[in-house]
Amino acid sequence: MLTVTDPSPGSLPDATGAGLLTKRTEVLGVGVVTLDILLEVTAFPREDQELRAAARHRRRGGNAANTLAVLSQLGHRAAWVGVIGDDADAHFVLGELDRCGVEHRFAQCRAGAGVPTSYVCLSQSSGSRTIVHHRDLPELTAAELARVPLAGYDWIHFEGRNPKETAAMLRHARRERPGATLSLELEKPRPGIEALFEGPDVLLIGKDFAKSAGATHPEAFLREMIGRTTAAHCFLAWGAGGSYAIGADGRFWHRPAFVPARVVDTLGAGDVFNAGVIHALLGGLAAEGALQFACRLAGRKCGRLGLEQLCDGQAEPT
Repeated sequence: MLTVTDPSPGSLPDATGAGLLTKRTEVLGVGVVTLDILLEVTAFPREDQELRAAARHRRRGGNAANTLAVLSQLGHRAAWVGVIGDDADAHFVLGELDRCGVEHRFAQCRAGAGVPTSYVCLSQSSGSRTIVHHRDLPELTAAELARVPLAGYDWIHFEGRNPKETAAMLRHARRERPGATLSLELEKPRPGIEALFEGPDVLLIGKDFAKSAGATHPEAFLREMIGRTTAAHCFLAWGAGGSYAIGADGRFWHRPAFVPARVVDTLGAGDVFNAGVIHALLGGLAAEGALQFACRLAGRKCGRLGLEQLCDGQAEPT
């Protein structure tokens, strides 16, 4: 169980996590890791237009992997479990996890397989991105997660993928590690994903998922969602509209987006927001404080390229 405190004026941590006291916790993330190929362009091309890229980057990506990389920067012990291939790209992304301080010894290797790859077009004029994703790697199964020892993990975070298997994973994690907090990311709609509303303690919801459910107003959507889930809190990132949260007691909060002086790169901002929520809740803040911290951290990310030194090493726990 988490111990939370309502923030007093001036007590909230800044966007680096400095000032947020937390023990050194163990966080496990269950999801995918990807290879991201980024092309920086001055502006998005028109269809059938040829355009020269200003820069090319090769990165490790993936929602859970990004969230864990940020949590590692914030001082937590982070571990990833998921499926990986055995080609050169797989060695690259695993090496990047090593460099980020994210453990991956429980990764499930599929011989002869590659790595899911995202081809990203990043507009320098707006900071927005367009993604084309290719994946032919099987999903992690509940039976494979059952072979991972969960003892010692304070928080277990799941991507909302492969609903039937993920629902079984949530049940297994609750049985094997009843003291851990379980969070679930709902990024996009998937058939049967409603099965995942039961089990998590925290739901981290993306704007695309909410829109796909017909949401036009964040508060109305969250009030409906909190009645359909066992989660104690639901958080909703709404892009430029800021972010929202609701508790099982019906308390509702909104925080405006933190806009950097110049929007440089929005890729992974939602993953950073999720890391901010997890870090703040583990540090003892209540939902309102976690929401504000996560907004600040995600906004800070949008003002820089990638996730490198996002927290500047200022959030080491005491």
